[in-house]
Amino acid sequence: MTIAIGDRLPKATFKEKTADGAVETSTDDLFAGKKVVLFAVPGAFTPTCTLNHLPGYLENRDALKERGVDEIAVVAVNDWHVMGAWAKHSGGLGKIHFLADWDAAFTKALGLEMDLSAGALGLRSKRYSMLVEDGVVKSLNIEENPGQATVSSAATMIEQL
Repeated sequence: MTIAIGDRLPKATFKEKTADGAVETSTDDLFAGKKVVLFAVPGAFTPTCTLNHLPGYLENRDALKERGVDEIAVVAVNDWHVMGAWAKHSGGLGKIHFLADWDAAFTKALGLEMDLSAGALGLRSKRYSMLVEDGVVKSLNIEENPGQATVSSAATMIEQL
């Protein structure tokens, strides 16, 4: 079953790469008492994710914050080394959270996994964005085509705020 507006996020633990190594971040740590924009990508360093989706959130970080967003996070079914390298390469390190859902546990619990084995990518997350307030989903934008980032874009999220 796919998560829906009004649902509470499932409990999960992510890893984030820091200068001190991998740090565990739980859904409680990130979402409790906060307004958070979470967006997911099929994979770090993939074309649409790197050239379109992530840059939109980095460029609009201040606009999102001005609308009351406390944190912005991107999640992918990648390991924390890859997510850390992507954060550094993109200029997003320290600006947004780069969450590694290395075993797809969070993605599966949301019901937003997809099999991209035909493209040699394996199990990945669907592309989506959501506004989460104190752990509860307030808006949810799931892309029909993983190669597009329009419905789940930062511009759409700004409109919804």
